[in-house]
Amino acid sequence: MALSKHKSFCRICTGHCGVVATVDENRKLVAIQGDREDTQTLGFICSKGTDAVDSHNSDRRILQPLKRMDDGSFAPIPLEQALSEIASKLGVIIGRDGPAAVAAYRGSGGFFASASIQVVNAFLDAIGSHQMYSNLTIDQSAKWVAIGRVGWWPPGPQPFQTNDVAMMVGCNPLVSIAGSGFDTRHPLKRIRDAKARGMKIIVIDPRRSETAEYADLFIQPLPGNDAGILAAIIRIILAEGWHDAEFCARHVADLDLLQQALEPFDPERVAAVADVPVDSLRQAARIFAHDCKRGTVSTGTGPSMSPFSNLMEHMVTCLNVVCGRFVREGERIGNPGLVLGWGPKRAQVMDVGRSWDTGPKSRIGGFGTVGGEMLTGLLADEILTPGPGQIKCLFSVGGNPAAAVPDHNKMAKALESLELLVSLEPFMTPTAMLADYILPPRMPYERADLHLALFETAIYPDAYARHTQPVATPPEGAELCDEWFAFWSLASRLGRQLVCNGVELDMQTPPGDDALLAIMARNAPVPWETIRDAPAGYLHEEAVFALPPDPASTSRFTTLPADVQDEITELRDYCLQPSADRATGKFPYRLTSRRSRHRFNTVGHFSPYLKRLMPYNPAYLNPADMAREGIENGDWVEISSDHGLIRARAEADDSVRTGVVSISHCFGFLPGESDFDTYGVSTNLLISTDRDLQTINAMPRMSGIPVAIRPMAERRLG
Repeated sequence: MALSKHKSFCRICTGHCGVVATVDENRKLVAIQGDREDTQTLGFICSKGTDAVDSHNSDRRILQPLKRMDDGSFAPIPLEQALSEIASKLGVIIGRDGPAAVAAYRGSGGFFASASIQVVNAFLDAIGSHQMYSNLTIDQSAKWVAIGRVGWWPPGPQPFQTNDVAMMVGCNPLVSIAGSGFDTRHPLKRIRDAKARGMKIIVIDPRRSETAEYADLFIQPLPGNDAGILAAIIRIILAEGWHDAEFCARHVADLDLLQQALEPFDPERVAAVADVPVDSLRQAARIFAHDCKRGTVSTGTGPSMSPFSNLMEHMVTCLNVVCGRFVREGERIGNPGLVLGWGPKRAQVMDVGRSWDTGPKSRIGGFGTVGGEMLTGLLADEILTPGPGQIKCLFSVGGNPAAAVPDHNKMAKALESLELLVSLEPFMTPTAMLADYILPPRMPYERADLHLALFETAIYPDAYARHTQPVATPPEGAELCDEWFAFWSLASRLGRQLVCNGVELDMQTPPGDDALLAIMARNAPVPWETIRDAPAGYLHEEAVFALPPDPASTSRFTTLPADVQDEITELRDYCLQPSADRATGKFPYRLTSRRSRHRFNTVGHFSPYLKRLMPYNPAYLNPADMAREGIENGDWVEISSDHGLIRARAEADDSVRTGVVSISHCFGFLPGESDFDTYGVSTNLLISTDRDLQTINAMPRMSGIPVAIRPMAERRLG
């Protein structure tokens, strides 16, 4: 058998690890290895990346478009017929109910098909719908809220490579291979190198995570206390005078108001509520603001999914602001952007505005947009609530909302109720099971692609871009439909013009992957061909420096707008509540989300290899809690919240602090069809989207959930 090797990169997560892909004489993918010659990721690859061979060649992969029949079964349908039928149904819905009745949801898979990203939005624009949703607004949308409320510094934060301290709150980049304020290109090597050059690392997490093993200071609080902890740290810094007074005087409008508002968050009270040593808060403040002068605080999904998540991210931003941890005038900007281009980056505050106060509003609670999108926490209600603007059609683009979106039963009911559900997905996921049509796309190594340019400045520390040509061919006889082709074809059938990055597409001849990628990169500082033809990625070595501020600008960071003051008051009242009252109530434990090496959200559930490594999502408990509750390893336990109940297998994990149960999210199947040993369990059954939503972004409480745990009578069943 003749084999050939081709360089490419993985597109499962933002790690974008460089790989060597081996194909046979029929261009069938037979092996994936980390590319040791790759200058960015240095040969690193995880289990999900090496699993690409199984996923591309899986006998469970959908290879032809499918249509739901009257009896609920699926039958193959020719692609052009499927697109014509979908277009016809779309025309009826738009004509009867208006364009807002059509929505799209983009999941993890949809973000890593770069040619398609812009086309989905262009399609909604072309039909006049604002109904764009994604997993971003149930992940870390608090970051957008913080920028809108505090302000933005165009040159960006101080880069990890030049810093002497990093504070990480509720993130575990050694496993997630993601995280702002961290270098995730071969994360283990990067953190070891940083430690070797003297970097101090502070980790705040209810679990002693893999990243926490490298911490100089580890703080292990009860979940949901991140905002209070950060408020106390800022209070200490301001009281001690460790802040950057010169930077604050020049660029902060209301530092005195922030200091006054944080006065109630004395370290002793916050430490008691969070159940951490008070000295650890003082030590964190001293290391971050006094002993070290460069470095930022960053967060992950844990605190972003927990109570007070918007205020938590606001405190993170304020901590970076009061310590002046930004690239200053005359300093080199590590990655100013490449594919999407860049403009002048002045060392000054930019008021980006509150997107949620302008533009379209949700029918549910009047919420606005965040990050240019409607809010996924409200998606089920937007589908189920009758009246003008009710969503009747949903396109699920590389996503699995039936498994990923909180309030599991409500979301499944909403998807079942749709007049038209189209799933662009290569496997029979829970969402695909409910679809009217399934359009399977090419898999990553079968298409030309770019790295995730949308977040390029957060992924790469330098101005770097990576393009790949297809290295494998789809299986013989497959009839596949890329996401961009589906939306281009529907727009063409509906007589609508698509515009991508200011360019009108030819609506008679489909554009192709590279044509769309070239349009995406049309504002780059180098010709598209320079990026496309670089065999191992293109590194733009021209230095870009932070420019002097505009003398006419009056923008300054705002640390205490009125709505933040309201949230601080609410947090203050929470912190004044004795912690013992919470620990002895009906729900004495706190359930937290958890990343796994062998899954990326719902990616990996159809892989025999990854399922062998992680067949389901156990309920991890501290051994002391298991002994207290009379639970042993492998026992069935019942976990209940004030909204729902799940059953899971318990597993001891001494890295989890007492009072906490830790379970990975995005497992389970459809309601009533979730065999635990096959699919795991959906923690979304414990979460309500009728209440406990954050203001502004309608972020549900997806972590730090009060729960009760009890062993089941049939504790060894199965």
